[in-house]
Amino acid sequence: MSARRAALVAALLLLAATAVVIAVRTPWSLLPAPAGVAVPPSPTGGLSQDYLDRVRAFTAAVRPASLANLALSLAVAAVLGLTRLGSRLVAALGRPVRGRWGRLRWLWQVIAGVVVLTVIAELVLLPLGAYLEVVDRRYGLSTESWGLWARDVAVSTLISAGLTALGLVVLVGLARRARRSWWAWAAGAAAALVFAGSFLWPLVIEPAFNSFTPMPAGQLRSDLFALARENGTPVDQVLVADASRRTTSLNAYVSGYGSTRRIVVYDTVLRELPDDQIESIVAHELGHVSADDVLTGTIIGALGAAAGVAALGWLLTWRPLLRRAGADGPGDPRVVPVLLLLIAVGTLLSTPVQNLVSRQIEARADLHALTLTRDPQTFIAMQKRLARSGLLEPSPPRVLQLIFGTHPTVAERVAMAQTWERLHG
Repeated sequence: MSARRAALVAALLLLAATAVVIAVRTPWSLLPAPAGVAVPPSPTGGLSQDYLDRVRAFTAAVRPASLANLALSLAVAAVLGLTRLGSRLVAALGRPVRGRWGRLRWLWQVIAGVVVLTVIAELVLLPLGAYLEVVDRRYGLSTESWGLWARDVAVSTLISAGLTALGLVVLVGLARRARRSWWAWAAGAAAALVFAGSFLWPLVIEPAFNSFTPMPAGQLRSDLFALARENGTPVDQVLVADASRRTTSLNAYVSGYGSTRRIVVYDTVLRELPDDQIESIVAHELGHVSADDVLTGTIIGALGAAAGVAALGWLLTWRPLLRRAGADGPGDPRVVPVLLLLIAVGTLLSTPVQNLVSRQIEARADLHALTLTRDPQTFIAMQKRLARSGLLEPSPPRVLQLIFGTHPTVAERVAMAQTWERLHG
């Protein structure tokens, strides 16, 4: 079997393994109810007409720009990846590296190429990003200064470029050393990087954007510890994130592993929500811990990343693609622009599947919160308050929800709580 065909077979087998894990680990049936008991979602989610008018105006302002942002990002990647423009830029970056450093020219070209191409894409998208920030400010969703906004854009761009550069250095380096089997080694490395990233994210990435302080001793803190104990989840700390520097949105989550696990609550939540609604949010997050959802997502992500790299092993031996990109092969640093394009396209194609799994997992966490707190009315009030804080559509267009929806709609979450109440009283 040729190396190219082996890469394709491996990609198909890994995709099949991913599908099996998704089928087994995703909760497809959550709250079966007899006929006449299940509450159908209301299009309004029980929210007021004033709110619906406001969210309609907000959506009309941001949705076209968001979709244009996605289309423009793909167009930039295509221009840089499918013309000689990107490869010539990467080649030019390597010219100053000469003499005894010449052996490392490829390494510099990959790192500098990823950083420069990422910055170029970010600069092209910057006007749309600024427009979306203006709209968020107009509707009271953003509280950060323009200086802090620019700092966040710069930091997120550098983090994205750094992580991407790390992955592509491994891929190109392996392709230079193992010309036939590089994709197999790179697939294993991609899976390992996904696991490492899942572990390091709360320790490295979260502190880059927020500061965390212990929640002061009090009834709420004691109740959250008690809720975690009832859930069977050891929690080391309850922390407060200074989210109000950037946003008015409300959120809480559980991060970390084992003895380092902690409950994190946005400071906006403490200001805006009563204690029982905060406990309902935390109960939802504890549902993710109980079901090992982070582990499930990591396994799916690792298998998907490995499948994607194996697919690259097949695509990057296709001579017409390489000729158009201006690269000689996967070990040529000039392959970086077309790699970035293929990663962007693969990410977009996998988004509906990822979000389908995410919606089911989030719905299970909702059910866990209802079962743990046994307070559906507080859950409903909390969901409506979260919707208002983020100007969420209670029933977005079906196609957009299927592609981009990471959570059940507000209407679906309210209907689940009403059904649970009918079943359990």
